[in-house]
Amino acid sequence: MAARRVARAILRDDDDADDAVQDGVLAAWRAIDRYDPARPFRPWLMRIVLNAALDARRRRRVRQSEVLHEGYESGGPLPDRTTDQSLFRERFRQALNGLPERQRVAVVLFDAEGYAHAEIAEVLGVPEGTVRSYVFHGRRALREALGDFKEEKA
Repeated sequence: MAARRVARAILRDDDDADDAVQDGVLAAWRAIDRYDPARPFRPWLMRIVLNAALDARRRRRVRQSEVLHEGYESGGPLPDRTTDQSLFRERFRQALNGLPERQRVAVVLFDAEGYAHAEIAEVLGVPEGTVRSYVFHGRRALREALGDFKEEKA
């Protein structure tokens, strides 16, 4: 689902992404009377989900700073990844997470979800040319980040 991928690209956590999508769909349901049927529905809904994910990220940052302030550290070591496929997946995830937020969202919507540049522009509230730039630069950064992975495996 496109909404989940967008939320996942922002929040970088499956459970938080699911919660953000649920919050976004609920917010869209509540705001359905403000939807303009003359405009495409999908970008309207995606924008609401994007905002819900951004709100969730802000709330999470506040919670994390409170936890760090109390001197508590959570989490543990990541499990070993031994297969080439899981190594590549992890490297790709890291590279994608390293992109600026708007580039990351544009790349996910364009390449993974098949959105048109115009639809992404409406979701992000930027000109279509800016979306093209986000996708171009995001792809280039991913190629650069993953280029050495191909060389290691050759």
